[in-house]
Amino acid sequence: MIKDTTDFKQWLTDLKLRIRRSQIKAAIRVSSELLHLYWDLGHDITVRQMDAVWGSGFFDTLSKELKAEFPDMKGFSVTNLKYCKQFYLFYTQDLELLYQTGANSKDTNRQQLADNLQIIKNEYIIDHQQLVDDFENLSIALIPWGHHVQIFTKCKCVQEAMFYVQKTIKNGWSRVMLMNFIEADLYSSQGKALNNFDRLLPDVQSELAKEMLKDPYNFDFLTLTENFREKEFEDALVTNITRFLLELGQGFAYLGRQFPIQIGSKERNIDLLFYHLKLRCYVVIELKVKEFEPEYAGKLSYYVTAVNHQLKQTCDNPSIGLLICKTKDNVDVQYALESCTQPVGISEYKLSKLVPDNLKSSLPSIAEIEDRLKGENL
Repeated sequence: MIKDTTDFKQWLTDLKLRIRRSQIKAAIRVSSELLHLYWDLGHDITVRQMDAVWGSGFFDTLSKELKAEFPDMKGFSVTNLKYCKQFYLFYTQDLELLYQTGANSKDTNRQQLADNLQIIKNEYIIDHQQLVDDFENLSIALIPWGHHVQIFTKCKCVQEAMFYVQKTIKNGWSRVMLMNFIEADLYSSQGKALNNFDRLLPDVQSELAKEMLKDPYNFDFLTLTENFREKEFEDALVTNITRFLLELGQGFAYLGRQFPIQIGSKERNIDLLFYHLKLRCYVVIELKVKEFEPEYAGKLSYYVTAVNHQLKQTCDNPSIGLLICKTKDNVDVQYALESCTQPVGISEYKLSKLVPDNLKSSLPSIAEIEDRLKGENL
């Protein structure tokens, strides 16, 4: 009878929600405490030079002792204990950058962090204890240990690592997503496309737009023959639209291909049209399977102008153009961008899984495979 009461049902639903929230908060707190423990442990091993003093058997002995004392806790393997030291050593290579990424909450006094950094930098012997005390106020405290292992074992410098830390916090990346982005070298490509955004966009939108672009774009997920044409290229990207969107980055909404737009008495077609949810603007994409030519930028600027006149609403920011071509000469691109009247970025694309024409012709088609499978099922 109680279970059928409306008030009870409502209260029970609310209670379950509160319990779930408390579980999430507890999990986050546990993760934060664990990170602090690993940071503290890495600090001790580094400052006391324990592995150097007690030799190669130090990590084995420490692992056995901790496992015996805390059998229900994971994370005390020899490998993970060595990771703790690497964790501390890696991020403390560049203390200024570590502290510049700042406080991880609104309650933290950024000026206090800056003052603490000055204390550390001005000491003849680094005040390692201050680093331990400040840990929970640094942004690196906000992502899980598994993410950190991927970052500090694969990144070449603290700047690259902090790039992935901030991206993980901002976008809520899972460990698998983080691994994929590190493997694709997002750090080296993002924001590197040549563009004229500083000249033609407001400062805030310019920075966001530059962050949005990559150079090159990695389209390894496409299977194309050596002599593919632009239509085949476009077809392949649209067929793999989910992976294409992932490569473009977060915030892109796909609106269409060969998007028709009436300009005077003629109907023109835009290769690909997107809307970027964070930038609040249309993004016109033109694809070229050849080396960059200056007229490509002029045509793209022309399409961006048309979109601004016909599609852009008062609530939208100025539209942006992106030209993705096979190769480009940077000097040639810079000259072309200076003459453009619309904000345009120009990038290359990279393909590494090309199928030679002679091999492709020897492979069965999808239709042939389906026919064979149907025959076997009869």
